[in-house]
Amino acid sequence: MAQQIRLEVVTPNGAVVSEDVDIVNAPGYGGDFGVLANHAPFLSTIRIGLLSYEQGKKRENLMISGGFCEVSNNKITFLVESAEIGRQIDVDRALKAKERAEQRLATAAQHDDLINRTRAEAALQRALARMKVSKMS
Repeated sequence: MAQQIRLEVVTPNGAVVSEDVDIVNAPGYGGDFGVLANHAPFLSTIRIGLLSYEQGKKRENLMISGGFCEVSNNKITFLVESAEIGRQIDVDRALKAKERAEQRLATAAQHDDLINRTRAEAALQRALARMKVSKMS
């Protein structure tokens, strides 16, 4: 058996994943990155997107949004705003959220409303990520 790394994905509501895995791929702000067992220590900010991990032949996909990641002592910990397991994502709900965000973006652009535009862009990114991850699961 190959060496594994401990994966922890934690949200304000508690732990979503706590498992020993073979590899983790994540969406960092500086670009996507992968982590294997015994990786060098580092910190990264995390953007909205797909976090995937593998255990043997099993692959799991999660939609995560904003946070931080730390790799240290053969453990990778994600502290994120939210995390959803791909096969549990409600695609219809994500589609409706996408449509609402697009409407808010159009309204904010007409009124030059930076705050609402920023919030709508983040909502749109989350909805698109949910839809992408659900298709992969």
